[in-house]
Amino acid sequence: MSSDCTPIIDETASVPPEQDSRRADVIAAWAFPGYSRTQLTRWIRSGELRVDGAGVRPSQALKAGQRLHLRAQAPRAVDYRGEPAEYACVYEDEHILVVDKPAGLVVHPGAGIASGTLANALIHDRPELRGLPRAGIVHRLDAHTSGLMVIAKDLRVHSALVQMMQERSVERRYLALVHGVLIAGGEIEAPIGRHPRHRTRQAVVKGGRWARTHYRVRERFRHHTLIECRLETGRTHQIRVHCAHAGFALVGDATYGAHAVPRKDHLPAAGELLRDFRRQALCAHQLDLEHPITGRECSWSIEPPEDLRQLIDVLRCDADGNHD
Repeated sequence: MSSDCTPIIDETASVPPEQDSRRADVIAAWAFPGYSRTQLTRWIRSGELRVDGAGVRPSQALKAGQRLHLRAQAPRAVDYRGEPAEYACVYEDEHILVVDKPAGLVVHPGAGIASGTLANALIHDRPELRGLPRAGIVHRLDAHTSGLMVIAKDLRVHSALVQMMQERSVERRYLALVHGVLIAGGEIEAPIGRHPRHRTRQAVVKGGRWARTHYRVRERFRHHTLIECRLETGRTHQIRVHCAHAGFALVGDATYGAHAVPRKDHLPAAGELLRDFRRQALCAHQLDLEHPITGRECSWSIEPPEDLRQLIDVLRCDADGNHD
């Protein structure tokens, strides 16, 4: 490792029971989500990412309880170019930034997407974030899910937030509008993995990664329910997959809820809005965490975006309307 002034990453993680016997590079991607799997594989091969003090191969199976230690130079400045984009700043101090990401904005560049993302916008507005992994982003939301995200403003905070995500000490709550009238809340515990036939989708599958979603009823309508979901795990598309698996797919979710169609007995305005709602009706509306530097308990909440608020308002009118 060279001795220049590049910041040093020093992060640790333990292999949890649900990751037992998985590949080292796969577990590393789970343990250190702020870095790409390609970069983590390089660090494994160079010995900068070690397990129980020893070097491992990227394909080597690890056991629950083993300890990963990443000590490496931070990646050079990301090559995302700064571009303006619409997002709301909910909170900012010298250490963290909390933003409200709008639906339709991809979080960071990836396969087939080189620009026009939240990361590009963050670098445009705060060029100092260019020196951080993924511009300080430590978790993600689906492109068409709106809501709150926390961003690190320096490497120490980035490492602390990544650790908090691993330890599940950051609590995220989501509002979801689903098909069907739910009587009560509950929890969904079902393993999630890649769909056996549709490789771009996730599904509840045998041998998938353990996942649990808690939900409670916020409001009932004639044929729909507004629920609040709390994630105990953070699997890809978790709420969408779990809700569809449980029989109450999200409104507008063409990937996991294509079979769910508006009822014919809605008032015209409600039926039209339901047909025209072209994204999953999901918003990350609350974020709770202990400030990584000050230790202060922090909580932020937002209202759903305008399109979802409008749909909820129309469904209230539909529930109160005359359908004779």
